[in-house]
Amino acid sequence: MNNECNADLVLEGGGVKGIALAGAVSMLEERGYRFRRVAGTSAGSLVGSLVAAGIRGDRLREMMQSVSLRQFRDPPVFARYGPLGAFISVMAYKGWCKGDRLRSWVAECLQEAGVQTFADLPLDDEGAAPELQDDPDRRFRFVAMVSDLSQGRLVTLPWEYRARFGVDPNEASVADAVRASSAIPYFFRPARCPDQLTGEQAWLVDGGMLSNFPIGVFDRVDAEPRWPTFGIKLSGDPAALRVNRIGGVFSLSRAMLSTMTGFYDRLQTIRPEVVARTIVVDTNGVSATDFDLSASASARLFENGRQAAALFLDGDGRRPAWDFEAYKNRFRRPRMALT
Repeated sequence: MNNECNADLVLEGGGVKGIALAGAVSMLEERGYRFRRVAGTSAGSLVGSLVAAGIRGDRLREMMQSVSLRQFRDPPVFARYGPLGAFISVMAYKGWCKGDRLRSWVAECLQEAGVQTFADLPLDDEGAAPELQDDPDRRFRFVAMVSDLSQGRLVTLPWEYRARFGVDPNEASVADAVRASSAIPYFFRPARCPDQLTGEQAWLVDGGMLSNFPIGVFDRVDAEPRWPTFGIKLSGDPAALRVNRIGGVFSLSRAMLSTMTGFYDRLQTIRPEVVARTIVVDTNGVSATDFDLSASASARLFENGRQAAALFLDGDGRRPAWDFEAYKNRFRRPRMALT
C-alpha cells in the first residue's frame, strides 16, 4: 500500500452526532484512504473502534443508521418514570442509565468483524515511532480516550491497561474501553476498575471531560510523518470564536462546565497546523444526547459528514485542497514537531 493512501484518524466525541463521523470516514475511504491507527473520544471511540476493526463505510452507515438510539437509554425500572426516579438513580449509581445496551451493541458490531479484545487489533508497522515499536502495550490500531475522575487525568486505553489496572491489554475487551469512553457524566454510570497504583477504584467517564479532540495522540517527534493524521471534529470550526451566552444560573453553570472541560482542546485546535488537518462537520445543532433523533436527521448528519470530508479534500474559495506535501513543508519540516 502506498503511504500517500494511508492515514491515521482522530475522531471527536459528540454523542449521537457520531453518525456524522461515519459519513466523513466513508468519503475518505472512497477517495482511497486506508486507516492505520484510529483514536477517539466518546462517540469518536465508538465509531473509531469499528473503523479500526475494518468495517467499511457502507456497512458502517448501515450499522449507525439502523440502530435505534433510544435503546441505549437503559435506566433501572424505578428510574424510568419521572424526574424523581432519574434523580434517585443518579444519586445511587452516579448515572441515570446503566450503559449495558450501548456496550452490548458495540460488542455485537465488533464481533461481526471478528474483534473482541485488543489482541484482535494489532498494529503491524515496522516503520512506526520507536515508542510504539518498543512497547508491546502500545502496538494496537485503536485507542480510546477516557477521563479518570479519581486522579483527574486522561487515560489512554489500551496503552495504560497494564500499568494502571494490572490488565493484559491483549485480553481487554474493546467494547469495555468504548463503554468507558462513552460514559457521559450523569447520563451513563461511570465504569469502575481497580487501580493497582492507588489500591482504590478508578472511576472512568467520557474522555471529553478532559480532551474531546485528542488530535496529537499519534504525533511523532523522531521524524517527519509518513502519512497524515486527519482529525474529524463535530463541535464547530476550531478557528471560530466561541461565545457562551449567559443569562441566568443555569446558563452560567453550563458555561463554567464548558470552559473547564473544553479549555485544553480549544488551545490546541486554534493552532494553524491543527486547523489545516481537521475536517469540520456541521451537525445542525443536534444535541449529543438526542436519542430520539429521527431517521431523516440521522441521514442528514451522515451526509453532512461526507460533504465536509469532500470539501476538506477538494478545497473551495476559503481554503486550498488538501495537499500532504504542502502541509509538511509548512508545518513539519522546519521544526519536526507534529505528525
